[in-house]
Amino acid sequence: MPEVVLLIGVPGAGKSTFYESRFAATHRLVSKDLLRNDRRPALRQVALLEQALDADESVVIDNTNASREERAVLIGVARARNAHVAAYFFVCSLGECVARNADRLGRARVAPVAIFATAKRLEAPSFAEGFDAVFLVRPLPEKCFEVESV
Repeated sequence: MPEVVLLIGVPGAGKSTFYESRFAATHRLVSKDLLRNDRRPALRQVALLEQALDADESVVIDNTNASREERAVLIGVARARNAHVAAYFFVCSLGECVARNADRLGRARVAPVAIFATAKRLEAPSFAEGFDAVFLVRPLPEKCFEVESV
């Protein structure tokens, strides 16, 4: 059974680093950051998710996925294809996220206001949304993570 993993957190929380260390060898990456030239990145993201699941591939959605509304479409696609759906919610102080973001280069760096705006609308994931599993992720020094099942 394929798996759909939603990484949930503000910019700079460590989501992309977590993907690289935990899922890169087993899951296809789908991220709006990779679709910057697409006119409708949300629609393209859904199409890429559908293609991967139709090919029986597991997927990580590496975006902020801040609101239940944003996640509902992705969960719906996963459920329609009988995929296991997991949420990884990044618990990180805004100060840590701002500092990590400041270390980024080029297009990887976002305006600090984007971190604070995302934090304002960030909603913790819940099983009621349709997740099969929910995990809390705490970034640690040296690109390590502590993961706890909810």
